[in-house]
Amino acid sequence: MQFISTRGQVPPVSFSTAVAQGLAPDAGLYLPEQLPDLSPYLKEWEQLSYAELCEAFFAIFATDIDRDALRGIVQRSYTKFDHEEIAPIVKLSDELFVLELFHGPTLAFKDFALQLLGNLYEAQIARTGNPISVLGATSGDTGAAAIHGLLGKQGVTTFILYPDGRISPLQERQMTCTGADNVFPLAIKGSFDDAQAAMKTVFEDREFAAEVGLSAVNSINLARILAQCVYYLSAFFRLPADVREQVTFVVPTGNFGNVLAGWLVQRMGVPIKGFRVATNQNDILHRLFQTGVYKLDAVAPSLAPSMDIQVASNFERFLYYSENCDSAKVREIIRTFKESGEYSFDDFKSDGFSSSRTDDAEIAEIIKRVYAQYDYIADPHTACGFAGEFDGPEIVLSTAHPAKFPDTIVDAIGEDSTHPSLEALKSREIVKHAVEPTPEAIKAFMRQHIVR
Repeated sequence: MQFISTRGQVPPVSFSTAVAQGLAPDAGLYLPEQLPDLSPYLKEWEQLSYAELCEAFFAIFATDIDRDALRGIVQRSYTKFDHEEIAPIVKLSDELFVLELFHGPTLAFKDFALQLLGNLYEAQIARTGNPISVLGATSGDTGAAAIHGLLGKQGVTTFILYPDGRISPLQERQMTCTGADNVFPLAIKGSFDDAQAAMKTVFEDREFAAEVGLSAVNSINLARILAQCVYYLSAFFRLPADVREQVTFVVPTGNFGNVLAGWLVQRMGVPIKGFRVATNQNDILHRLFQTGVYKLDAVAPSLAPSMDIQVASNFERFLYYSENCDSAKVREIIRTFKESGEYSFDDFKSDGFSSSRTDDAEIAEIIKRVYAQYDYIADPHTACGFAGEFDGPEIVLSTAHPAKFPDTIVDAIGEDSTHPSLEALKSREIVKHAVEPTPEAIKAFMRQHIVR
């Protein structure tokens, strides 16, 4: 299978090349040249374990990787999860379920993709002999998951940008207390959007990318999205048979990657009813689905910091399909939005999406209500999924362990939520580096600190 850029100005590439580059040379995002039809596989896949399902799914896309090698990569990726089902479903009522995605090593849904991506990179380095420099930007969870997915990988130097003071203290400790000499958490002044914009500009410098062996861990990397597709498949198979085709997946999201993965699974022939995009008060996606206007606004720090995003990078992949795979139209929309901070769609197609918005006051009340009603503790991001009125069966994606946000949980329910791995971090030294959120400053820092 070959992979193409959403902006249509570069030739198709193999899976391994798409993963290695992360961002396409024309600054677009990679997608399969043609989405496969999964419907013939569904009966066969229903009884597979999580790792077996992931292998079977990736075998359709990673056609340039030997199947035995792929099996090893996938199996190693899910050995550090603390639940035997990897992504368990908790039933709160006959029509309300929670898909727990926080049982990986950093207690966030990003572990599903970044444990796998780390092993894909390790295999790439072993195959080519070329070291890589990994650059990412995080609003909280991606950075920790990327770092822990790459720890111990020979030939990798990891640089993670994050907005200083705008992530939870425990999220910061997960990135800054590793003790590894090839991991560099880069604290910037500004928002996640500032970090993400600078990162993308660095990737657009193809000479620098070649010089340092640049690779991406953000959800601009196609492997991230494909890995997240698997837990939608797994959940679909494990939901009660009488409701699985009536269930709406409710997805807390800021960068649109998490919900996009499910939507792609639906486009590949899995009969999922629909999706609700659950935003916090940084609600650019909610406003888009309500009005058809994609309009930039200031980022307002919130109790759900991983969703404090205005520019949702994976929206470009959705655009490509919603604009009938017209790359020229995608380029026009992106250019207009970049220049003006706004784009109004004449005939916006929500395409199976609904949306909701939750502000900080509502987050605290939802955590309190869900705990009282179901004896279940939701982290602030997951709480956004419980907003509004439910319309038929729904499954809320729980994106992070509540122990990562202890102050918010205590304020809401008067009880603490802890986890041993987080408690262990509290006595470790924080090591971070202050860097200006400019491409020039980031490139200079990387050149000085790459571990050869």
